[in-house]
Amino acid sequence: MPEPGKKPVSAFNKKPRSAEVTTGSAAVFEAETERSGVKVRWQRDGSDIAANDKYGLAAEGKRHTLTVRDASPEDQGSYAVIAGSSKVKFDLKVTEPAPPEKAESEVAPTSLEAPEAPKEVPAPATELEESVSSPEGSVSVTQDGSAAEHQGAPDDPIGLFLMRPQDGEVTVGGSIAFSARVAGASLLKPPAVKWFKGKWVDLSSKVGQHLQLHDSYDRASKVYLFELHITDAQTTSAGGYRCEVSTKDKFDSCNFNLTVHEAIGSGDLDLRSAFRRTSLAGAGRRTSDSHEDAGTLDFSSLLKKRDSFRRDSKLEAPAEEDVWEILRQAPPSEYERIAFQHGVTDLRGMLKRLKGMKHDEKKSTAFQKKLEPAYQVNKGHKIRLTVELADPDAEVKWLKNGQEIQMSGSKYIFESIGAKRTLTISQCSLADDAAYQCVVGGEKCSTELFVKEPPVLITRTLEDQLVMVGQRVEFECEVSEEGAQVKWLKDGVELTREETFKYRFKKDGRKHHLIINEVTLEDAGHYAVRTSGGQSLAELIVQEKKLEVYQSIADLAVGAKDQAVFKCEVSDENVRGVWLKNGKELVPDNRIKVSHIGRVHKLTIDDVTPADEADYSFVPEGFACNLSAKLHFMEVKIDFVPRQEPPKIHLDCPGSTPDTIVVVAGNKLRLDVPISGDPAPTVVWQKTVTQGKKASGGPRPDAPEDAGADEEWVFDKKLLCETEGRVRVETTKDRSVFTVEGAEKEDEGVYTVTVKNPVGEDQVNLTVKVIDVPDAPAAPKISNVGEDSCIVQWEPPAYDGGQPVLGYILERKKKKSYRWMRLNFDLLRELSHEAKRMIEGVAYEMRVYAVNAVGMSRPSPASQPFMPIGPPGEPTHLAVEDVSDTTVSLKWRPPERVGAGGLDGYSVEYCQEGCSEWTPALQGLTERTSMLVKDLPTGARLLFRVRAHNVAGPGGPIVTKDPVTVQEILQRPRFQLPRHLRQTIQKKVGEPVNLLIPFQGKPRPQVTWTKEGQPLAGEEVSIRNSPTDTILFIRAARRTHSGTYQVTVRIENMEDKATLILQIVDKPSPPQDIRIVETWGFNVALEWKPPQDDGNTEIWGYTVQKADKKTMEWFTVLEHYRRTHCVVSELIVGNGYYFRVFSHNMVGSSDKAAATKEPVIIPRPGITYEPPKYKALDFSEAPSFTQPLANRSIIAGYNAILCCAVRGSPKPKISWFKNGLDLGEDARFRMFCKQGVLTLEIRKPCPYDGGVYVCRATNLQGEAQCECRLEVRVPQ
Repeated sequence: MPEPGKKPVSAFNKKPRSAEVTTGSAAVFEAETERSGVKVRWQRDGSDIAANDKYGLAAEGKRHTLTVRDASPEDQGSYAVIAGSSKVKFDLKVTEPAPPEKAESEVAPTSLEAPEAPKEVPAPATELEESVSSPEGSVSVTQDGSAAEHQGAPDDPIGLFLMRPQDGEVTVGGSIAFSARVAGASLLKPPAVKWFKGKWVDLSSKVGQHLQLHDSYDRASKVYLFELHITDAQTTSAGGYRCEVSTKDKFDSCNFNLTVHEAIGSGDLDLRSAFRRTSLAGAGRRTSDSHEDAGTLDFSSLLKKRDSFRRDSKLEAPAEEDVWEILRQAPPSEYERIAFQHGVTDLRGMLKRLKGMKHDEKKSTAFQKKLEPAYQVNKGHKIRLTVELADPDAEVKWLKNGQEIQMSGSKYIFESIGAKRTLTISQCSLADDAAYQCVVGGEKCSTELFVKEPPVLITRTLEDQLVMVGQRVEFECEVSEEGAQVKWLKDGVELTREETFKYRFKKDGRKHHLIINEVTLEDAGHYAVRTSGGQSLAELIVQEKKLEVYQSIADLAVGAKDQAVFKCEVSDENVRGVWLKNGKELVPDNRIKVSHIGRVHKLTIDDVTPADEADYSFVPEGFACNLSAKLHFMEVKIDFVPRQEPPKIHLDCPGSTPDTIVVVAGNKLRLDVPISGDPAPTVVWQKTVTQGKKASGGPRPDAPEDAGADEEWVFDKKLLCETEGRVRVETTKDRSVFTVEGAEKEDEGVYTVTVKNPVGEDQVNLTVKVIDVPDAPAAPKISNVGEDSCIVQWEPPAYDGGQPVLGYILERKKKKSYRWMRLNFDLLRELSHEAKRMIEGVAYEMRVYAVNAVGMSRPSPASQPFMPIGPPGEPTHLAVEDVSDTTVSLKWRPPERVGAGGLDGYSVEYCQEGCSEWTPALQGLTERTSMLVKDLPTGARLLFRVRAHNVAGPGGPIVTKDPVTVQEILQRPRFQLPRHLRQTIQKKVGEPVNLLIPFQGKPRPQVTWTKEGQPLAGEEVSIRNSPTDTILFIRAARRTHSGTYQVTVRIENMEDKATLILQIVDKPSPPQDIRIVETWGFNVALEWKPPQDDGNTEIWGYTVQKADKKTMEWFTVLEHYRRTHCVVSELIVGNGYYFRVFSHNMVGSSDKAAATKEPVIIPRPGITYEPPKYKALDFSEAPSFTQPLANRSIIAGYNAILCCAVRGSPKPKISWFKNGLDLGEDARFRMFCKQGVLTLEIRKPCPYDGGVYVCRATNLQGEAQCECRLEVRVPQ
């Protein structure tokens, strides 16, 4: 991780710059890497660039070049060069050449040297999705699923495909879409399409969150669009794919490949479009150059990944909070909330413990140190309960909830070290959450153990919901543990079980449900589920029941015996209604029928009579709505003439002005034209097709009268005579019916009906207009993203469906969700809207619908994902840590509120007292919570402030309370000598010596070292000094380095001293003068003298070995033997033996041994035994020590033994003394005497047990004594 506050090291020595070139010229971009041989990739709009006729790639050593030949406006955009983990972006702008009169000589493309240059390049699009261009130039496949058809794409003359899916590339975690277009003009039914991976894997069975299939039909172009969407692509998604299209009599297929690349480190989400601002000097122009975006963005580290906000593992984790201190200071009303937050399950035990903490403990005679009032441990960890007794030999019992704890397995471990007694509980579970007692005699001490469960995490979050008034709502979430305790909140207020009539809580394993029956408008708001490990938030929107009318009933004009059909369509298919005739309810019978299918309500009247002419209405139940229409009875009067009658078309408005008939796209169009004539006339239907126009002509047939004064229209009429199919004509004697099944846009136009018979002819023009829902608008754009709001903007649809757009409907969803929520209940008239009530830190997408009188369009494509983010809070606890003549050291803590945007760093500024101009202390941001501000004027009084920054900008500042005077503070020098350096320091020969002694004092004190009163000399001992400590360092210690060292710190006439005693120890030399004293039977008596060099430490003992003369294999006879004479027994008669002795100290055994020069032969005994003759002797003698006491240095806490040997007759009386005091009555000392060997055992010595020990032996013949000095060292 780079050092905080410094820019990360780039792999480029020279970066390419944005350029502006004219159309037709070449653009050259150069990059230079730090070393040669580095693999470099060039990209355009996130896609890798390969060498071809358009792009030239060259690499020569460290220099890499990209050449864009014959630049055109299509080539301008955002480019990037990647080397390793470094990515540099630059832009290319292509402009039209200057006019000829002002044109200058053509020059080579130049790079912009600085952001302040007068001709900047507009900022590239802020989208970071990678795209892969089709090799055939027919389609562009992008990761966001968009596909754009290139101009000039050749039609497939043989197969069904108009456009085949192309090979694609995507990075791991990205998304991609493959598109196929099929011509539908000649197809009666939609084609069947199947997608396969490999040879046989049908992808329709794999449809889910990461793989989706979509299809649509464009009525204008009569083209079917089939799409395969792959989201969150993995390496397993790579491979070959196949698309198969089949119709009734045709079949076609196409193969394509998907390549998945490893991610190069760019983030999954790009927020630059929401926060990009205009640079000052560029007049709206922008640049984007890798890590140098500070000049064009409101924040510094915009393109950092969210993972970069996590601190390096070297930073210390914050200390765990003491829940008991929090509870002690909190009011009783907050106990339950704090216990739930910290995982405390035994509330009764917690209150009992808090009550016991307020009572003063009585002094105990059995305990020197009692148990703490309470302990806390995480589930699965171990805990140690330790007491310290007044009597080290006292018996202890441990109780759990009043029952004695028995030794069983490894669950409970009992330890006894001196006066300390410890109970260790391993693998703590909720069963161990209990009261524990330690009983000593008749006295006991108690404690409470609270087992803290791990935080419960939410594995599946809540989903936003949009419901109607009176519906049932169920929120569901899933947590990490079964049976976990959760809290439900509404707008921050906890929902309790007391409101059982309103809310119902349900648990099902790890799933938790909140159920609301029959919601009302007051139930709308933000609902949250909270556990000990986090919370999940979702929004509930309650919408009033509002019925939308998709198609109203229309007035009808029908003739006698015809059928009249009133039809309407509403938004709710469950709504029932009543049909009224002139305000009275209509009763169905054999001739009048009422039907309700889905959202469509129909009233059908067969054999219409004049009595049926009336006002008809449809009233939905439960809604204040009334749909009305009128039925006109059309009487056709035919005068009977027995002779021939000219043909006649019986319509209400015949003539040159055509009638306009409006039909909704997809509905059936039926033109029923009554005719008469005798003989029966011939009927001809024609559709007028416009071919062109000429000046000075008559008016067009369907144009207004004043429109034909100056121009003449030329038409071509298409004869309609089919009797079957979608468009057909049926003629009987008295009427002609023109029918269009599923009206389309191309069916619009002027239709001419001509009737002829021998007597004459008649003609009528009818105008048909087809209306439809609007086209889907383009993807909306997001701007002005705040903490919980944003501005959504969109453009009107390209085609309004033939009816004006009445308004728009806006929807949003979370990025990883599939549920869209409607944001407005009333239509939006404007082309922008401010969306509010969003959750900070959650990625959202937006889409929009267009609505006209026909209905609602298809949804627009989703907007680019965006995330509402607010700036962080102000830092806390700003303090001045140190001040010198030119520097000030500051430290602070992170802000209490960080927000979802995390922290990019901190900015530090200062200003003079009484001045309002703040000066930055460093360029950029620092990630640390401390800083040393340098180069300050001496004696100045300054104020300092610190602000936290994230992607949303800077937060509020925290300012020092009082001005800081930049001046050194005098501080008396003083050593802070560590405890382990206050005793003798022992090191082995050859080991390094590194003694660090901290001190304090200002200004920086002068440090002086001496040894035995003389200055240190020689290169073997080195001294290193810093402003706060001094170090004595010896790379390899030697015996001559032993001695007393003294270090002095001095400031003017003030000083402080510290003394160190260094003891360098080594292996001892071998013993001296080993000799054979006596040989008898199977025994040999040996004797030797102590070694000449004890290695500068106490001799711990000797090792005696023997070797048979025949084999010369050495065997150890005695080990750790402390005397200088011994008897070797169990020797074999007749064999010869050599003997040798090693000496030992704390370093180890001597390198050589003292050995006998001649072998000792064990003689064979004689055949007869002659008992020896003894002379009576007086064996009485005064006491004498054959082996005196030796000085010893021991470690505190470990048992120590002092040994000596005495002889005397009669057996002497032994007494031990310490510093002149008799030890016979002290229970901590144990005395033994065996075969003249005297032993004093000191149990668990402490530093106070050091001193002079004396052993005194007394009998009738006299008295003798020996002494030694004992030093007790504290372990380091």
